[in-house]
Amino acid sequence: MARPRKFDETAVLDAAVDRFWTQGFEATSTRELAESMQMTLASIHNAFGDKRTLFRRSLEHYLNGSLRARIARHEAAPSPAAAIAGFLRESIERSLGDGCRRGCLLVNSALQVTPADPEMRDYLNAELATIEDFFRRCIVRGRQSGEIPAGIDADDAARLLFSNLLGIRVLARVRPERSLLEGAARAALATLGLPPMPDI
Repeated sequence: MARPRKFDETAVLDAAVDRFWTQGFEATSTRELAESMQMTLASIHNAFGDKRTLFRRSLEHYLNGSLRARIARHEAAPSPAAAIAGFLRESIERSLGDGCRRGCLLVNSALQVTPADPEMRDYLNAELATIEDFFRRCIVRGRQSGEIPAGIDADDAARLLFSNLLGIRVLARVRPERSLLEGAARAALATLGLPPMPDI
């Protein structure tokens, strides 16, 4: 009979997320993770496997509490055009409210992955694709409802919004200026004939 775990999984994954978010996957050692999680190396290995497996579990934990929840919340809005604008608005506010300028763990990890690690690259690419897919679904719904011009190509529009969002998240780490981030989002929305972002 397996022994019950003697730790709070949510708390230890929060600690792992915080360490990976601050230092990145490659720069974070297992000893630093053990210190942050207040677990022994053996306990971490028994519960989560190696560092790569722990990172993926940590990223899943992070995404479930942030990106995925935000996509679900905005997509539930009756207006797909407003869902797009609202998602961009919230992303900007989260970026500007990040006093430590840590950015988005998913985007940071994609920037740090090396060509020598195709498995991690493919995993991160699949997670990033959920953002592009969200934009694509909104465009398709918006064209069907008449909110979004029928001539807008859903794939190209999703790619434009996706790349715009990634640019905003990266820029916010080095130039967290409201005018810069809002200007980038406004230009993308206007190019696609979409309504502006909601006011704060």
